Amino acid sequence: MRQSFIFTSESVSEGHPDKVADQISDAIVDLFLAKDPEARVACETMTTTNKVVLAGEIRGRGIYENDRWAPGVLDEIEAAVRATVKRIGYEQSGFHWQTFDFSNNLHGQSAHIAMGVDESGNKDEGAGDQGIMFGYATDETPGLMPATLYYSHKILEKMAADRHAGTAPFLEPDAKSQVTLQYENGVPVRATALVVSTQHSAELSNEAGQAKLRDYVKGVFAEVLPEGWLPEEKAIYVNPTGLFEIGGPDGDAGLTGRKIIVDTYGGAAPHGGGAFSGKDPTKVDRSAAYVARYLAKNVVAAGLAKRCTIQLSYAIGVAEPLSVYVDLHGTGTVDESKLEAALPKLVRLTPKGIREHLRLNAPIYSKTAAYGHFGRDPEGDLFTWEKTDLVEQLKQAVG
Repeated sequence: MRQSFIFTSESVSEGHPDKVADQISDAIVDLFLAKDPEARVACETMTTTNKVVLAGEIRGRGIYENDRWAPGVLDEIEAAVRATVKRIGYEQSGFHWQTFDFSNNLHGQSAHIAMGVDESGNKDEGAGDQGIMFGYATDETPGLMPATLYYSHKILEKMAADRHAGTAPFLEPDAKSQVTLQYENGVPVRATALVVSTQHSAELSNEAGQAKLRDYVKGVFAEVLPEGWLPEEKAIYVNPTGLFEIGGPDGDAGLTGRKIIVDTYGGAAPHGGGAFSGKDPTKVDRSAAYVARYLAKNVVAAGLAKRCTIQLSYAIGVAEPLSVYVDLHGTGTVDESKLEAALPKLVRLTPKGIREHLRLNAPIYSKTAAYGHFGRDPEGDLFTWEKTDLVEQLKQAVG
């Protein structure tokens, strides 16, 4: 395990075209779960110039039954999509929440998938698909997240807050950030490079405007990063290609699920490949990744390791995981095999067991779809997988 190195992570704002798609897909998940907590949703979104397209498979009481939509649901879907785009802040000629062309291509879930996933008789609810899922935690930030990703998110969250509050009215919704940190003895100590590319209003499309934008972004860096972490001036990059007026879905098409590394650990940990947004919690791409993070975070919070990676694997239609793997990266105070035996006893790692333990059958997903699914503050049913309520049980189980 290397102790001194330079590492980089990126984030994208809520107005990035792929994140617009993620947020729309999760707005549909929330809409349907609010109607039927057992709804099945696999909603993909594509955004481009003045157009939003939905596709995927759905099922639910009061939503889509007997091969037809329930009364009024189609109008509710379109209203939820437009409200999401409005909340993000798109009122541009190339992408406006009121005027974009909307196409809904959602349809009923495959009966063969339903047969494998649903509970019936003595059969437990099976996983919605095969796959591998990873969870990770590290003690380098208070939220037990990689520092490079943590600060990348915080930079864009601050900029979005200023835009919504009107204190930075020259900002438009689309933005990206990138943070490169120097690690010494395994601990992040300073930034060696910082990057922000942000869409802006036409008033900043001149030399004075670009200087104003650079000064604003540097102020955000100084506010977000720990004191003394700013790199030298030449290592700070603000809109390095020049002007950035045309952005969002008008500048680049967006698709659900293309920012899975931004959504998870910024490249500091493995990723199983499955996206989260647009999927109800019977899909283990989402729910098993959440519980893997939950378990890894509790391992680190319990002081059993400084870093922890957990892998789970599933087969479609099968309830129990096929494997549980733990790696403490040489930082642990307990043998990994003890944790592999103990963790499934603390949380039943079937799709239903995960959903019930973490209370995932609720309309909680829209807030996950920008600025990361992990490292967030739990509140009620929001981000329950970020709780550290297994710490004492873990200590007893491996003690």
